[in-house]
Amino acid sequence: MGDELLYRLENRVAVLTLNRPERMNALTKDMMGALRARLAEVAADEAVGCVVLTGAGQAFCAGGDVRVQARVAAEGSPETPEQRSDALRASMEASRLLHEMPKPTIAMLNGVAAGAGLSLALACDLRIAGRSARMTTAFAKVGLSGDYGGTWFLTQLIGTAKARELYFLSDVLDAVRIEALGLANRVVADEALVGETMALAERLASGPAVALRYMKRNLNVAVQGTLADGLDSEAYGMLRSRASEDHKEAAKAFVEKRPPAFRGR
Repeated sequence: MGDELLYRLENRVAVLTLNRPERMNALTKDMMGALRARLAEVAADEAVGCVVLTGAGQAFCAGGDVRVQARVAAEGSPETPEQRSDALRASMEASRLLHEMPKPTIAMLNGVAAGAGLSLALACDLRIAGRSARMTTAFAKVGLSGDYGGTWFLTQLIGTAKARELYFLSDVLDAVRIEALGLANRVVADEALVGETMALAERLASGPAVALRYMKRNLNVAVQGTLADGLDSEAYGMLRSRASEDHKEAAKAFVEKRPPAFRGR
């Protein structure tokens, strides 16, 4: 996968680290190819119960590498617009995987999340931010319209009026505004960020994987579908999770007045 994306598995938590700290983890073609491939792997890996995405150094991700974009703008590209569009769309599958994979995903925001970097953070189920975290859509400042699903995710999270404001103006949000807007589930001291995030991730990773899978599906349907779609999804999810070993263990543990020992099946 190369050195631009680091990976480790710890207590059923897959930690993916964007690794270009000298460029604030600005995205490259190789990095995004590695991220998309790794996300597809962990989505299907039963040994993984939760995924954490973060950045190396003092930033989460500054988005696209503006130096590369400037060079392409000046020199042109040998690819047709259609080829470039198809390649970008394929790369953007990383956002879909974070949002739709059948297990919880967490963005650990250790600094700036800008442009496509913010989009990736918004694609995750949960966001834990350090006090030094900053968020900005950034695209308007470089004359771009936005990618990696940021407009969709931001609209779902905070509503269309505020999402439009943040995209049109590209203001930089500090931790106070991030928390006030509900863009982070928790804002913690910088020195506590890793510990708090990993504790939450391990708690999720040790939970009832089958129930969490269908819980996440229900919540996604709630955003995109009708009430009938939601009821259908809930009915199937309840029947599937009711048949799981984890449910049987939880019911037995309740009767025996002890914590359940989930096995993810």
